[in-house]
Amino acid sequence: MTKKRVLFCGQGGLDNGSLHGSEQGNNGIRDKEHDELSGDDASHFSLTGEILPSLGATARSNRRVILRRYILSPFDPRYRLWDTFLVFLVFYTAWVSPFEFGYLSKPSGGLAITDNVVNGFFAIDIVLTFFVAYLDKSSYLLVDNRKKIAWRYTKSWLVLDVISTIPSELIREILPDKLQSYGYFSMLRLWRLRRVSKFFSRLEKDRNYNYFVVRCVKLICVTLFVVHMAGCFYYRIAVNYKDPSKTWIGSVWEDFHGESLWIRYVKSLYWSTTTLSTTGYGDLHAVNPQEMIFVMFYMMFNLGLTSYLIGNMTNLVVHATFRTRQFRDTIQAVSSFAQRNRLPIRLQEQMLAHLCLKYRTDSEGLHQQETIGSLPKAIRSSISNYLFYSLVDKVYLFRGVSNDLLFQLVILLLHLLDGLWKKFGNFFLF
Repeated sequence: MTKKRVLFCGQGGLDNGSLHGSEQGNNGIRDKEHDELSGDDASHFSLTGEILPSLGATARSNRRVILRRYILSPFDPRYRLWDTFLVFLVFYTAWVSPFEFGYLSKPSGGLAITDNVVNGFFAIDIVLTFFVAYLDKSSYLLVDNRKKIAWRYTKSWLVLDVISTIPSELIREILPDKLQSYGYFSMLRLWRLRRVSKFFSRLEKDRNYNYFVVRCVKLICVTLFVVHMAGCFYYRIAVNYKDPSKTWIGSVWEDFHGESLWIRYVKSLYWSTTTLSTTGYGDLHAVNPQEMIFVMFYMMFNLGLTSYLIGNMTNLVVHATFRTRQFRDTIQAVSSFAQRNRLPIRLQEQMLAHLCLKYRTDSEGLHQQETIGSLPKAIRSSISNYLFYSLVDKVYLFRGVSNDLLFQLVILLLHLLDGLWKKFGNFFLF
């Protein structure tokens, strides 16, 4: 059985190995010992810095993962940059694949060259994936064994990745005449959309990006993709129907084949948008049975998509305005209480000042006690040592006391402040 190796080099704490580099003598030695002990408090085998990056790989750590030669970490910044580049290529694929399926029998010129160039980048990624370590879900350790990496990729996504990357010219030579339509093959490339889903999931957890903006962009992309794909499918049904005059576009536009590709594409998007938004002007409607069946399934799908969009937007708006609405209701209730009981003006101002300060601490993320309380005990101890050790060390009563006792006193001090805050926290805000 091959051993999974994850080795960490370096040590937590400050780079200079001391808490305060300007202090000399005994204080400098104590600070150095404190920093070393604080670094020991944080587990050297913790995965939060490198293996499980906090909030979308935004954490910075001086721990390094030692992998085998020619094996990349999936959290390597260079590999992340390459993966992001492929995501933008997927956006191109998401537009061009339904377009070619609906409007083109065989792409040519610059479009065909661009398709092959994009396929070439994804072919490079297939080879690169065999040299990228993966995270074991049971042990949360990086696996850098080449055989295990290859076997895992082979039994998961390799076949679909290879099929979606084969050049169109080659596939037309292999397939029978009835299946040589380029559109069917191009739709296999939509398999790459899984990268976009992972990309948005990573951005939603990244604190460098606004969550509301990321979610809105994701919902807009989903809506545009559905409108584009439905319009391309609907046009292909009309083109392949035996009687062009009995189609949704031929019934209102007899010689639609002679018009420019852009005009036909816009009409398809117009129909798709009006159907998705349930407007339904009636100027473009299904005529033959095939179109009617497609429209029925499309409208049933739109019910779920519309519910998804409205639910997400409602959740985002309510979450963004909840604190403000709660604050206004509280202010109104306190003002009514003060006026009903004819409280003095000075006391009313104190009550309102307390509520305003409490709202500010909550909205600006200043509720430190709740933040610290959600952390593990070892991390809370390290934070208390970093914040209060130098203060306790300067107290005359504790001079000459061992470092271990000072560390214990600092931890007890944090627990004492925690208890006082829970009991009298509201009074401290006045």
